[in-house]
Amino acid sequence: MLFDVPQPPQSPSPELTRLADVVVTAARLSPPIAQLTFDNTTLHSEDLTATSRIDQALRQIPAVTLFRRADSLAANPTTQGLSLRAIAPTGAGRALVTLDGVPINDPFGGWIIWGQITPESLEAIDVMRGAGSGPYGAGALTGTIALRESDRPQGIADLSVASRGGLRAAANTRFEHGRFGLTVSGNHETSDGYVPVRGPDAGAADVPMDLKLESLSGRLDYAVGDETRLSLRAASWEEDRGSGLGRNRANASGNSVSATLSKQATQGPSWRIQLWENHSNLLNTSGAVSADRTTVTPANEQYRTPARGRGANVALRNTLDLNGLLEWEVGLDARFNEGQTQEMFRYMGGIFTRGRMAGGETSVIGGYVDASWHNGPWIVAGGLRLDEWKNENGFRFENDLQSGAITLDETDPARSDKVVSARLGIRRALGADSWLRASAYSGFRPATLNELHRPFRVGNDLTEANAGLIPETLQGFEMEWGHRGERHSLSATLFRNMIDDVVVNVTLAEGPGTFPRAGFVPAGGVLRQRQNAGSVSATGLELAGRYEASDTLGLKAALAWTDAEMDGGMLAPQLTGLRPAQAPKWSANIGADWQITPSLSLSANARYESARFDDDLNSRTLKSAWTIDTRAQWQVLSHAALWIAADNLLDEDIETAMTGTGIAGYTAPRTVRAGVRLTY
Repeated sequence: MLFDVPQPPQSPSPELTRLADVVVTAARLSPPIAQLTFDNTTLHSEDLTATSRIDQALRQIPAVTLFRRADSLAANPTTQGLSLRAIAPTGAGRALVTLDGVPINDPFGGWIIWGQITPESLEAIDVMRGAGSGPYGAGALTGTIALRESDRPQGIADLSVASRGGLRAAANTRFEHGRFGLTVSGNHETSDGYVPVRGPDAGAADVPMDLKLESLSGRLDYAVGDETRLSLRAASWEEDRGSGLGRNRANASGNSVSATLSKQATQGPSWRIQLWENHSNLLNTSGAVSADRTTVTPANEQYRTPARGRGANVALRNTLDLNGLLEWEVGLDARFNEGQTQEMFRYMGGIFTRGRMAGGETSVIGGYVDASWHNGPWIVAGGLRLDEWKNENGFRFENDLQSGAITLDETDPARSDKVVSARLGIRRALGADSWLRASAYSGFRPATLNELHRPFRVGNDLTEANAGLIPETLQGFEMEWGHRGERHSLSATLFRNMIDDVVVNVTLAEGPGTFPRAGFVPAGGVLRQRQNAGSVSATGLELAGRYEASDTLGLKAALAWTDAEMDGGMLAPQLTGLRPAQAPKWSANIGADWQITPSLSLSANARYESARFDDDLNSRTLKSAWTIDTRAQWQVLSHAALWIAADNLLDEDIETAMTGTGIAGYTAPRTVRAGVRLTY
């Protein structure tokens, strides 16, 4: 799982020559040489075949997780944000996720609807840990996940069934004619789901989390010239799911369009111009469960959340011979988000009695310069960004649904500021097979529209919004030693990160009680508010290794340790010395891939995660967990393979959430999947 970086156009060294080549697709710039000086891991298409979800594939890298342990097959859309290095996970995510340069984070909440991208459509996933100054910009606080869509002149179809009524049909195909290429991918998936609360604690209100997902995308490529490409992409998706509690449901839908014009020159300047627009909508209902878990009383119905995100970026890159190879890039980018939530709440006498509309607009406009210098065993890289963020037209309106009387009418003053971020990296080759590198960086993440304006409820717990949130900022440094031989690779990375003005859900009170703006919180519930509550400091160690024991047997292992600690400062002193919620200290992966015969293969992967806390006060502990996944594949014909897989093979009870009364929710029990994979 080491990274791929293109060789420089001049003076290739053994250090760069040993790296595998990178497929440069129609309208993309190739990865810059500067990536060698920062933390990069690449998952290739073969690493994605065993999973039906991209976030599941990312679990091969320790400490790369969604907010909770549940994957996107069961997780509510609002908890599908991605965070790296277990520093301070959040539902909105602290990592930027892009598809060929276009951000796919939701314009309202920052989370990722992972089902919108079909794994069969991807060539590779580049995971860059560490703040994303340079070309990545806002949102890349703990790192960047860069998805690369495939240009393979080949079709792939995967048809499968799974435990609990699971059905999946996914395909990706490409047509080429003259100067044109068309890539089309789609996915249809259904499941009856599993019950998250099981055993003696479960009641009649605990029901399966059923799922229906559909997605479709198409990308048209046109060769304008020998080195210039135009790509036009459009996509649409919708997923509807049960929340596992009574009639609570969530429906997330959206569509996107983008246009990219680029020139990847063999000599002279390369450049890229990119435009995109994303639309999303969310329906989400929640309710308060009775103490015996037999009934659910509706608490909130978020019936519409229309949001729009727009953006553009331009980049210019060139190389110079300056006592070595100097590669530089300058660029500008802009992102604009707008949206609002429309919902009903305060359920009394069998009806909702209050209505709410809340939302606003956010924007980030920035520019950067990034450069790297390569001479013999040395690579030195650095970048500088200047961004201006703005929150404006914020509002929150609440009224009585029976009388129409206005109960709350607030407008938020426009707020803006500038943020400077930078990165610096250096790498020294130690012969042909080993290297040392060190880097320092800073980055920032503005609050999402959801964090700024929308309160939410999970069970009996209520969290208030905060329109006064300012961007989180991160400063960090790291050092790495790495080695790659013909049949093995090893790396060790030590890092130190500090997040200031970190947005956390701070506990303000416990129910039962009625509170200003928030309303009634029942017994067993708590009232929280999103706040810039001090800082999080984290020290960590990451180890990774791979060994090809033979031509048919490959072994891999990785370990991550992160010691993260909160400092609540003056606003939340009760958090000082505590661990951030949902942040495990240890995580580890170990796996094997065995080609038993030319047509039969077997893979097994085990994952471990230490205990984590479900809340900011560290009062709700989720136990440590082991899980083992296996997969066997038989290549029946040259273009057809049968496969069977077992996720959570030992049927472990893995806790993913904990209520204030100590009732745990769990991830999926053992799940068996079987299918056929066709290539054409």
